[in-house]
Parts: sequence; structure tokens; C-alpha cells
Amino acid sequence: MYARERMEVSSSTSPAEETTADTVVVGVFEGEQAAQAPLQALLDSGEAKRKAGSLALTHIDGRRFLLAGLGSREDFDAEQARVAAAVAARRAIELGSQSLSWDAPAGADERIIGALVEGTVLASYRFDRYRTHDEDEPGPTLEQLTVCADADRGAAVARAVVIGEAVNAARVLQDTPANDMTPSDLAARATELAAANPNLEVKVEGREEIIARGMGAFAAVAQGTAQEPALITLRYSGADGSGPVLGFVGKAVTFDSGGISIKPAATMDEMKFDMSGGAAVIEAVGAIARLGLPVRLVAVVGATENLIGERAVKPGDIVRTMSGLTIEINNTDAEGRLVLADCLAHAVNEGAERLVDLATLTGAIVIALGSTYAGMMSNDDAWAAEVQAAADATGELVWRMPLHPEFKKLVKGKYADLNNAPERGKGGAITAAELLARFAGETPWAHLDIAGTAWDLGRSYAAKGGSGFGVRLLVELASAHS
Repeated sequence: MYARERMEVSSSTSPAEETTADTVVVGVFEGEQAAQAPLQALLDSGEAKRKAGSLALTHIDGRRFLLAGLGSREDFDAEQARVAAAVAARRAIELGSQSLSWDAPAGADERIIGALVEGTVLASYRFDRYRTHDEDEPGPTLEQLTVCADADRGAAVARAVVIGEAVNAARVLQDTPANDMTPSDLAARATELAAANPNLEVKVEGREEIIARGMGAFAAVAQGTAQEPALITLRYSGADGSGPVLGFVGKAVTFDSGGISIKPAATMDEMKFDMSGGAAVIEAVGAIARLGLPVRLVAVVGATENLIGERAVKPGDIVRTMSGLTIEINNTDAEGRLVLADCLAHAVNEGAERLVDLATLTGAIVIALGSTYAGMMSNDDAWAAEVQAAADATGELVWRMPLHPEFKKLVKGKYADLNNAPERGKGGAITAAELLARFAGETPWAHLDIAGTAWDLGRSYAAKGGSGFGVRLLVELASAHS
């Protein structure tokens, strides 16, 4: 689906300058010298700096060399490596480079090597499906990457390629406009991934099946659009998989007008991104299957549009969820929690023993955490710690926010068991999570509100457009259970 040619990525134990790449990247730490005299001359002149994120260009024997500042060796981690690689890749592309070799820092472990690959692959992403190009003058692309290290890091490089490509695939799903990325299109992508891997199964159910399952909250959101909603259930069983069955749940509102509680027009075009949680879940599962991780996994994605139609749900309507609880809909723009309520219950019914949901759920989380962190709420400290560890390892940061018995009072309904939009806007992101907690029940669960991190992330490897946030985190979480 919307496939692009893949970058050819390899690893080598030979020096980077011995490769055939037209551009070589060499990193330098604070307080250290460059190995080659022309590069050291750049540092001595002040043209190049050792500060993280800095970059200088020179030519040696007719080839480009980029000297990348890496900052302090003690502080250098995978995220800094990812950023450094992205900065170098973007500059190389500007220069018309087609092949790049990275001279990895001495002693770089698998995480650093993997991050160099990820940063390069992510920074090379372009979404130009709708642009008209002169066929004789295509846009610049980076076709090859070789990472040169002092030890064999082939496995780390191969793993990072799969993950980077999965993130970019999620970005394609996000960036595609809603007229071409309907619930049926998302379901087609999930089906495509399942067809490519014998250990991955998919089931797609439409409006009638959603209603038949008693998913009244999900069905209510979907009733305002003529587009067929899709309940997408993916099941993966890796060879020798053991441990708890992981449950990944994604919100996939492919366009969110807000319904009758309509959104402001100024930024409504961004609401094609309201399916970002579902995109991350689908592509993460695809990567897990490609990697063959020995885990058991069920993933549920609820895909629909939220539009204003003659059958659209109205403020004040009351719906019955799959679990039997009723919800009064005080705001039709608080639709994501309605979709997720039924999808979480479905995941539990399908055997999930550990739950993570990803959703562009609230503007409140953007106000609280900006684009640096996704908000995390959880009903289980041990499970939250595992999700936190995966976030820290991948640079897809989360900040845990509290759940408290007092919040339960705010989501209590006036005429039904629950209400989807508590009055006065208190704790907007937390009360949304508090409602979802009812549908996770006793299953260890973590909710990730990615509204601030799903697009326009501002990092060098995902500055604008869809970021694919959550793919790397979910793969890491599954890897930890391998």
C-alpha cells in the first residue's frame, strides 16, 4: 500500500572511508580529537563544533565528509544518536547524496547502532504522493546506508531497518488525506500485513457486526457517516511465544469533525491525524511479525469517521456499551473514548492479559505536556513501569499522570452510568482515562494519550506531519516480553 523503494542498509566492520559511499559521516565528542587531519582542521578553525546537533562539511580525496558534533560522550544515548543521524541524513540529501556511510563511535552498542539507522531512515521519509514531479528531475533520495562499527552489528542494523520502515509506513497512513484513508483503507492495510506473514491473522468487521456485538458506543460514533466503520482485530502468535497475551488497542477516527459538537474550522484539516493511534498499532504489529518476536499478541483498532449526518449521535443521547455499562454523550467531540471503551472490552474478551491503548484523545494533554511527552495513565504500577521502560528506551517519552478515586465522581453520569464529557473541564486528559479504566477492568492497562506527539513532533527525524509515534515503543514493549 503506497509502497516506496526501500533504502538499502548494511553494516560493516571496515572503516567508513573504505566504503563506496559518496558521503561519510564522522562523529566527534566534546574534548576529543578527530582521527583525520582535515577533520581536525575544521575543529581547530572553529568551522566545526563538537556540540550535539552541529554539522560541518568538507571534502577529502573527492568525497564529502560530514563532521557531526555528538556532545558529551557520557551523555550520549540512543536518542542523541537518532537525532545526530537525522541531522546528517537531511544535510546529505540536500547535498544530493545517494549513499551514506556512518563511522559509528568506538564501542557503540546495539542501541546506538540501531538508533543511527532509525534516525537515517526516518529523516529520509517523504510524503509526496500528491505532488506533481518532472519525471526527469525526481526529488533527491538517499538510496544506501552503511553503518561501520568496530564489532559486528548486523542484527541490530536489520532490526532497526524493520522498525524504521514500520514507523514510516505509519506516517504514510497518517499523512494520507481522509478521502483516501477511510476505515476500509486502514482495514486493507492490516489485511495486507497479515497476508505477508503466516503468523499474523486479521479479522475485519463492519457496521452490522459492530452492532451485533453490542458495541453501542462505537456504533454511535459511526452512525453519522456513510463510510463503513471497521473493527480490526489482529492476532499474532510468534514461535515459542509465552508469557501474558499483550493487547494493543488503537483509536482510528480517520476524520473527526467533532460531530454536532463541531470543532473550530481553523485546524480541522489536522483531524485526519485522529487515526494515529490505530496507525501505530497496525504498523507495530506488522513490525513484530516481521521480526518474528516470540510473543502472543492481540491488537484491536476501532476505525470510523466522526461526521455530522442525519443519523449522527446527538448531545444527550445515551448508549449501551459492549460491557453493559451505559454512557450519556454530553459532547460528540469526546468520541474517541466511546470507540475505545468498546475496543478495550473487545480486547479483553479476545484474551488480552496486558493492555496498552494509544489515542489522540484530548487537547488537555497537549496543554499539559506539549509535544515532548505523551500522557500515560495506568491502573497497575508494575505494568506502567514496563511501558515507561519501553518509552525511555526508544525516546518516545511518556509522563505518567495520576488516577484517583475522586476522578470517578467526575465521570459519573446524571442519567446513565457514565458521561463522556465531565463539566467544567477539570482534569480533561485524566477524566478521559478514568472512563476508559472501567472497560479495562482488572486487566493491567496503560492508556497513552498521544495527541501532542502524533504529528508535528518537532524532532529532526520527524519535524512535520505524522510522526509514527508509538510504533517503536510498542515493538520495544513486545521485545521485552520475548
